Amino acid sequence: MREATLKAGPALSRRSILMAAPALLASVQAGHAQESWPPVFEAGRSQFTLVRPRAPMPQLRLQDLHGRDAVVTAKAGRVTLVNFWATWCAACKLDLPMLASLAGSRPDRLDIVAICTDTKDLRKIRTFLGGLAVQNLACYVDAYGVAAEASKATFSILGMPITYLIGTSGRVEGYITGAPDWLSPAGARLLQFYREQG
Repeated sequence: MREATLKAGPALSRRSILMAAPALLASVQAGHAQESWPPVFEAGRSQFTLVRPRAPMPQLRLQDLHGRDAVVTAKAGRVTLVNFWATWCAACKLDLPMLASLAGSRPDRLDIVAICTDTKDLRKIRTFLGGLAVQNLACYVDAYGVAAEASKATFSILGMPITYLIGTSGRVEGYITGAPDWLSPAGARLLQFYREQG
């Protein structure tokens, strides 16, 4: 009798494992699926929103604040934040210094580009920026309308300011409107998530 009980024990546990296997597999797959999604990053009433399909970032022919031509594009292996702002935008007065602070913190493998969209008047732009702490920020002017053209195809301007995140593969991953705190733990997690993506 005792032998029969011992033999039934292992058979029963094998059967339990086989019955539990599909649930265990589903649980593991769900865990891996969650890892493929970026962490939540919010700013006021908006949050980082994925863009699909992931289009490559176009080259942007812009001017710097001294009127010199510049071609801006994503660099392989680096995350790029492309920020669109305007001189009439109150939230931009909070957002641009935050991006400048992020740039000044010398983050690993990160480029930041801030593009003025509402005027080509360099004096007006410099006056607007003069009252803000943005010394570390690469600011540009859409002097040739290239960013405006790209916004129709790649960068939809859904609000002002708006920042697009370009991943290490040079593709647009998502955007966030408003003035998010990129130096917060949630901001750091989002940037690190995209640094680690191939």
